[in-house]
Amino acid sequence: FPFPYTPYGIQEQFMEALYGALEAGRVGIFESPTGTGKSLSLICGALSWLRDWEEQQRREEARLLALGAGAQDAPAAELGRPGSAETAGEPDWVTAFVQRKEERDMVDRLKEEQIRRKKREDRLEKIRHNVQLKYTAKRKRAEEDETKRLLQLSREALSQGAGEGVLDQLDHNEEELILAEYESDDEKKVVSGLEEDDDDLEEEHVTKIYYCSRTHSQLSQFVHEVQKSPFGKDTRLVSLGSRQNLCVNEEVRRLGALQLINDRCMEMQKNKHEKKSDEENEGKKRRVSRTVCPFYSYEQMQFLRDEVLVEVKDIEQLVSLGKETKACPYYGSRYAIPAAQLVVLPYQMLLHEPTRNAAGIKLKDQVVIIDEAHNLIDTITCIHSAEVSGSQLCCAHSQLSQYMERYRKRLKAKNLMYIKQILYLLEQFVAMLGGNVNQNPGCQAVSQTGTVLKSINDFLFQSRIDNINLFKVQRYCEKSLISRKLFGFVERYGGPASAVKTNKENQKLAGLQNFLLTLQQGSDKEGDPPVEAENEQLRSASPLMQIEGFLSALTNANQDGRVILNRQGTVGQSSLKFLLLNPAVHFAKVVEECRAVIIAGGTMQPVADFREQLLSCAGVDPARVVEFSCGHVIPPENILPIILCSGPSNQQLEFTYQTRDLPQMMDETGRILCNLCNVILGGVVCFFPSYEYEKQVFAHWEKTGLLSRLAAKKKIFQEPKKANQVEQVLVEYAKCIKRCSQTGGQMTGAVLLSVVGGKMSEGINFSDDLGRCVIMVGMPYPNIKSPELQEKMTWLDKTMPRAAGQAPSRVLIENLCMKAVNQSIGRAIRHQKDFASILLLDHRYARPAIFNKLPQWIRERTQVKPAFGSAFAELRKVRTCILSTP
Repeated sequence: FPFPYTPYGIQEQFMEALYGALEAGRVGIFESPTGTGKSLSLICGALSWLRDWEEQQRREEARLLALGAGAQDAPAAELGRPGSAETAGEPDWVTAFVQRKEERDMVDRLKEEQIRRKKREDRLEKIRHNVQLKYTAKRKRAEEDETKRLLQLSREALSQGAGEGVLDQLDHNEEELILAEYESDDEKKVVSGLEEDDDDLEEEHVTKIYYCSRTHSQLSQFVHEVQKSPFGKDTRLVSLGSRQNLCVNEEVRRLGALQLINDRCMEMQKNKHEKKSDEENEGKKRRVSRTVCPFYSYEQMQFLRDEVLVEVKDIEQLVSLGKETKACPYYGSRYAIPAAQLVVLPYQMLLHEPTRNAAGIKLKDQVVIIDEAHNLIDTITCIHSAEVSGSQLCCAHSQLSQYMERYRKRLKAKNLMYIKQILYLLEQFVAMLGGNVNQNPGCQAVSQTGTVLKSINDFLFQSRIDNINLFKVQRYCEKSLISRKLFGFVERYGGPASAVKTNKENQKLAGLQNFLLTLQQGSDKEGDPPVEAENEQLRSASPLMQIEGFLSALTNANQDGRVILNRQGTVGQSSLKFLLLNPAVHFAKVVEECRAVIIAGGTMQPVADFREQLLSCAGVDPARVVEFSCGHVIPPENILPIILCSGPSNQQLEFTYQTRDLPQMMDETGRILCNLCNVILGGVVCFFPSYEYEKQVFAHWEKTGLLSRLAAKKKIFQEPKKANQVEQVLVEYAKCIKRCSQTGGQMTGAVLLSVVGGKMSEGINFSDDLGRCVIMVGMPYPNIKSPELQEKMTWLDKTMPRAAGQAPSRVLIENLCMKAVNQSIGRAIRHQKDFASILLLDHRYARPAIFNKLPQWIRERTQVKPAFGSAFAELRKVRTCILSTP
């Protein structure tokens, strides 16, 4: 395998296993701890396979073309020679003729593909080596802009003094808010939006690798690794992202919310097509001029596509190029997909089928690699779940009623029919929460509070909406852009800040404004966010957009999800939530269509969830699943994992819900921490099961004076609840550790009190002195009283077989706990020369069922210590080794 340096042994094993899985078309679960060069192993292993595969395809193509040429030279008499034997009732010569025709068709197809490929390669080569060509398109675009500007100035000069025309135009601005005629319920083939015909658009999707990760920063990091790899110069890579990340039109970007950006972009494209058809129909009454996006230029986007394919670029470089060339990076990158060899994208885009189809991603016979996949099941569940509050439902109903009243005479019958259906749905949803849409949701008290779970069918019947075709309503919302129109309407007339004019039309709309104001005032009384926050939230996204997501979720199969009615205090605070129980239904298509799927991560243990809940339920043959797990590159002596069963005063460590609140248990935890801080230099990260427990323990230590004893050795930091404060705490924590290591003295570093599943337990690197010891207090089991978790457990027990005598629900609880533990303790070792101690404070970690769910590289080095004395002796040895190291 080509590699930028001599790979570790485990990297070679990883690449060989990956190559084998891709070649055999397997579904692989790959685990490689952080710090072992996983990204580079994925790049070099996968792209080595792709390069060999392309070479193999080229050889096969050449062989078939040679055969085809030979067959065309064969005498025609040979084809027509009758045979004596007959196959399936047909003479030999007929069978031979059909076979020859199929071969000729295939040869013709291969020739066409070859011509297209050659054309693309020549074009990219020309761009690669001809700097002049790179700037031709940019200069042409600048000339066009200047021409448009001069034309606009001419028009303005001509229209000066035509006051009546200006007034007319102001009235017409409102045209944008009116729904266009909705012609059909049937799906219509939408024109792609590219006016010119071009052979390149018909280009076949070459075999490619789709690489997905969670965040844009992780994807950018991966692209930089590709740039540094031996494949960086000759790989056609395209980075995909949402409009929020790729849009370069400032007017659209300012909308902020993703749904608003999407809708505005689609509307501008629609305006472009309407403008074109209006120009074609000259002589008819001119329609109002509508905004079109200046970056949605076919020619410029073609240029951008070629630039993307010539050189590996990350999202930031793509956006800069889009601004420079005045071309849309969002669409330009999509046009590059067919010819790309490596497509890098966030995994929400790949796992959500409508988004996947809209992006033009075709998975048939392609390879998918999902990195950072430890939360894959949760991610699929979240993508396909939806929640709406009572206040959103009431707000949407009020907005839509006002909209319908104002434009009733301008709307076509079909639009009115669908709007009335949506209003009826909203009324019934609020009624299910025990409220009335015509009253302020913040003032309506709910008589029966609590949480109720219903199957989809039961919910539809009980809310009396089973007679409405939700698929049609969903399609109408999508095609008509009603939520975007409604948002524009509310922005114009509903904003509390806008001055209320005294004319009759605006008096009609005063009800909507008053309603929005009472919503905010009502929320203040209930202790919700203040007026400004609520106002900002209303402005950032239309509530109807949220509701569309909920309607879409209700179209899932009855057995795959549940509707949760959460009735709390007032109707405004209550909510309806759709919970997806079976994530496999949305993953099945991915594994069915793809040639191979690789699910990779730094910590994938325990993998039973992936095998049973995801792959088995998606219909994957167990023989197709392959697992690979490698050790760490650090020497065995660089990590000291200890399961501690009792503390310094021989108090058994068992942090169950019943015992963890006992004063003696909190005291014992404090004593352990104090003793450790005496011997461990640098940073100590201590994980608690929840924010509440961490707060409780901290208050107890403060009261008993234990906190001041601890603070004498190490400065104490606490993980903040607010995400925007995390960076500041980490900077202060790192500064303190650095200062202590340089000055010496009594203070030996810092302690960071963190929470499992919080901001510090994923994605933060506590490398080197930042994390010389990681402590896990107790076992972070999820709250089994949660109605959602209980429903999931019931569903698993009904649908899954028992494993090793354990109920599937019990296995789920243990797996959720250990996944969280493994993520947290993996924060400490981040590279080959790093070293750290890991302390698991609870005797239950020693149970075989739990112990075996630790990552292999930690498990094989773990010591179980029944008493604190021997554990402390081991930690002192580590300190001696550190101090004696030159």
